[in-house]
Amino acid sequence: MKITEIMSVLESLGAHPRKYLAQNFLHDKNLSSWIVEKLEIEPGDHVLEIGPGLGALTEEIVRCGVSTTLLEKDRAFAKYLQKKFDASNIEVIEGDALEYDTRVDFLRQPTKVIGNLPYYLSSALLFHFTADPCPFEHMVFTVQKEMAYRLSAAPRSKEYGSLSVLIQRQWQVTRLKTLPPSVFVPRPQVDSVVLLLKRRMPGEPEETDAVKFVALVKAGFSERRKQVRNLLGRFGSREKIEMALLAAALPLAARAEDISIDQWIRIQNFLQPATIYGPNPGELLTVVDKSDKPLMPMPRATIHRENLLHRAVHILLLNNRGELLLQKRSHRKDRFPRCWDSSAAGHVDANESYRECAMRELQEETGVTATLAKIGKVPASEATDYEFIEIFAGIHDGPFHWNAYEIETGGFFNLNMVNGWIAARPQDFASGFVQCYRNVRDALGDLVKNSGQVPA
Repeated sequence: MKITEIMSVLESLGAHPRKYLAQNFLHDKNLSSWIVEKLEIEPGDHVLEIGPGLGALTEEIVRCGVSTTLLEKDRAFAKYLQKKFDASNIEVIEGDALEYDTRVDFLRQPTKVIGNLPYYLSSALLFHFTADPCPFEHMVFTVQKEMAYRLSAAPRSKEYGSLSVLIQRQWQVTRLKTLPPSVFVPRPQVDSVVLLLKRRMPGEPEETDAVKFVALVKAGFSERRKQVRNLLGRFGSREKIEMALLAAALPLAARAEDISIDQWIRIQNFLQPATIYGPNPGELLTVVDKSDKPLMPMPRATIHRENLLHRAVHILLLNNRGELLLQKRSHRKDRFPRCWDSSAAGHVDANESYRECAMRELQEETGVTATLAKIGKVPASEATDYEFIEIFAGIHDGPFHWNAYEIETGGFFNLNMVNGWIAARPQDFASGFVQCYRNVRDALGDLVKNSGQVPA
């Protein structure tokens, strides 16, 4: 949009740029087109735009012919956008982007995100839209230059801090272009930078407990000039902290800004090593007949290779809001890698009962225990991977400490959202979960109606 057009629209709306909302409008059409190109929109994509204002970027997005959601806080601008982009595949939501429920975008993947972020809200918005479980893998943001350099900073630079580490652990951050104040109206007082954020591949860098990692990094950067061994006392003895630094190939006098992301992860995994319950092809499971009667123990690998009938459990946890906890399986899994699954699940070992297995798997995979009730059973079939599955339900609000070897991430989803997600994208789920969920969906709904009371 040209400057004259922007001013004309503002006048017709009886509006003016609000400084407290950091409203600066991009008026260079070629630049708008270039920014949208960096989103690499393809047929079938959905685009989510944060703070579209008067639609400078939106005009370029709609040319791609994809469905688009616009999040606009200013009521006058939201109404203007609804009128200007009146099409069945354009949705305008009036409201605060920090209150937007990103989980809805799991139903319409791939969703790509774009926006000129208000300077005063940049970090809050970045954490909101990158928080796990995150449905996005490709985002283009324009932010204040200082923020851009902090997000993309390397170790031993003055901009490198906890924000750099926490964002870059899961995202590749690239500075694409610096924008002078002259391309906006009104002109901001500082330069802006266009950033590209791309989700890192699974296993890059090494897995770690995300909740504990955040606490460790924030503690390490809490007093920037201090040596980290003097800041991490609550994570272990001084001797153990020094051993962790050495294990990460760091000097004992290292400060937080000297430590790379990989080294932070090594420190975390040394101080608080996760118990790894990886697949063991030699573990013994019980082969059963068509009536689920035990026959003989056999190695797991043989059972899977020959598609023999065996036993498994699925655990479905609800929180006190009636939402269902789902886990995303690790890329390391030999079956359904990176697919969404029950809160916890696993094979029943030889000489183990279904209930004993359910309690064990819940603790191993999520780090919690809960009262569990059996709510269903699914017969063995090709759809269940030849498993007889007993299904248990429980109540727990977290926090959860995922077994990083087996689980990429997890999160709570309301049942209507899960219903819609399975209908829209069944390929996102492990087939065994879909069978289990359909079997006990009504029972879960009854649990929600009964305020989460688990039956005896």
